[in-house]
Amino acid sequence: MTRLRIDLAYNGAAFHGWAVQPQGRTVQGTIEEALDRILGLRGGDDGTGVARLTVAGRTDAGVHASHQVCHLDVDDAALARCVGHMRLTPVQALATRLSRMMPDDIAIHDVTVAPDGFDARFSALERTYVYRIADAHAPWDPRLKDFVWRTDRELDVERMNEAAALTLGLHDFGSFAIANPGGTTIRDVKSAYWARVPARPLLDAGMGERYRTPAVESGLLCFTIVADAFARNMVRSLVGACVQVGMGKRDVDWFSGKMAVPLREGSTGPIAPQGLTLEHIAYPADGDLAARAEAIRARRTLPGE
Repeated sequence: MTRLRIDLAYNGAAFHGWAVQPQGRTVQGTIEEALDRILGLRGGDDGTGVARLTVAGRTDAGVHASHQVCHLDVDDAALARCVGHMRLTPVQALATRLSRMMPDDIAIHDVTVAPDGFDARFSALERTYVYRIADAHAPWDPRLKDFVWRTDRELDVERMNEAAALTLGLHDFGSFAIANPGGTTIRDVKSAYWARVPARPLLDAGMGERYRTPAVESGLLCFTIVADAFARNMVRSLVGACVQVGMGKRDVDWFSGKMAVPLREGSTGPIAPQGLTLEHIAYPADGDLAARAEAIRARRTLPGE
């Protein structure tokens, strides 16, 4: 068997999330179906395929990824059959066939042999998400509807950053997230901030035009958050809470109280999914992959527990 690393991106608007579901189109299901066909594998009686992907971070329905990572364990003989009449290595042949079978809302960026000890989920050091908002400060561009959330209110960025700063470090995010069975909502947030994209021209080098075409993201308000991992609904719930603060519906003390008492009670539900994009997954050096995977599998606790 050979473990392959797959780097990919997708527009989540038409997917019911990453993970395979009994009904509904999913990113995982679409890719696994293509892999079964490429590798000549036959699915089970329940309609499930044979190829099984392990992903760095599951995304919800409507959430996008500009950089997602998953791994696949594949039989060497099946991998060799991918070559056919192509003058490529087996891995290159698989990558080519897989890319050609993808719909327009999935892009396969790379397929490589994974280093020893690599696990797409457990070896990851950190994930970076960005949530994009068009508020009253920026004219609405309908072309952005798939990956930007819109409000006609002007948001107070300074107050939102006061709230975001409270998330830094190791905390129990139980007010903003749902734990997996047997898991926790304790996460280590390394960076979290709001910033507005400056208005800028599409290209810096002018050619004498009377009108300088603006970059499409000019004026958007973006929340960037980096953590070792994220619990279910965590990012969208933090964004929703920050937006309530930015609109003046809640104050920073309320947000601080939610951080201090990790309890879901209805006021910190997730905001709409379309503004959220998984932007990056970081991994340690190859020699540290196995140790990282082993350490992250341990149940987390807060200091003193």
